[in-house]
Amino acid sequence: MDKTGGWINGFLGVLIFSGSLPATRLAVADFDPVFLTVARAAIAGALALLLLLVFRERRPAREDVGSLVVIALGVVVGFPLLTALALRHITSAHSIVFIGLLPLATAVFGVLRGGERPRPVFWLFSGLGSAFVVGFALSRDAGAVSVGDLLMLAAIVVCGLGYAEGAKLSRKLGGWQVISWALVLSLPAMIVLAWTMKPVSWSGITAPSWLSLGYVSLFSMLIGFVFWYRGLAQGGIAAVGQLQLLQPFFGLLLAATLLHEAVDASMIAATVAVVLCVVGARRFA
Repeated sequence: MDKTGGWINGFLGVLIFSGSLPATRLAVADFDPVFLTVARAAIAGALALLLLLVFRERRPAREDVGSLVVIALGVVVGFPLLTALALRHITSAHSIVFIGLLPLATAVFGVLRGGERPRPVFWLFSGLGSAFVVGFALSRDAGAVSVGDLLMLAAIVVCGLGYAEGAKLSRKLGGWQVISWALVLSLPAMIVLAWTMKPVSWSGITAPSWLSLGYVSLFSMLIGFVFWYRGLAQGGIAAVGQLQLLQPFFGLLLAATLLHEAVDASMIAATVAVVLCVVGARRFA
């Protein structure tokens, strides 16, 4: 029963995360990317603090603070900020292809942080997946890598580090508690920055941007992690983590249906190629 529940929770987490980039694309139409980053973290952090108080969760040990800082820099600040900046230059459909590298980035940091030693074939698939992503990026802009592509690659790196660090710490603190404490740790700075960088006028902000801010704050930043970490804890990190490979497909579908963005054959081919490479890499991990 726990394994079945793990797959269900993991699937719900991936489904929620799949809406993050399309929602961010909508939000940055009216919000500054930096304000969007700190505002979503502040809103989610306030809710996380409330949850921790209601459930009377014990405080992390002093030796856990360093890991929580890494998680906060990776998934609370780094990934949201870099993707918001990237989506000023590229479409969400374009950016979603890069998400196919996220499981691989997490696995690489699992090697660096967790001491795992994958077989050589793992690195073969890893190199092929990276080559597909670079080739796709070059083909989209007359042979030149755009600023948006570089920002997305940086976002994948910091998010992979945050996921790997969070997976390691969740064995000690529990699933949703890890992201909650990382959000609370960031909360004072995020509140100050959100207030300092708030828009001069709120009158020009459209309803889709407000709804998108709400989505990335409540679902992408907090609720998605509740399902995701619970799924990893119930069904196993290696097994349930593979559900993340579905995220590019869900994301492309949302970009096409909600934002009416063009999803051409090259985007689909690149996404499929990257996912196949990640599957091979995980098979030999």
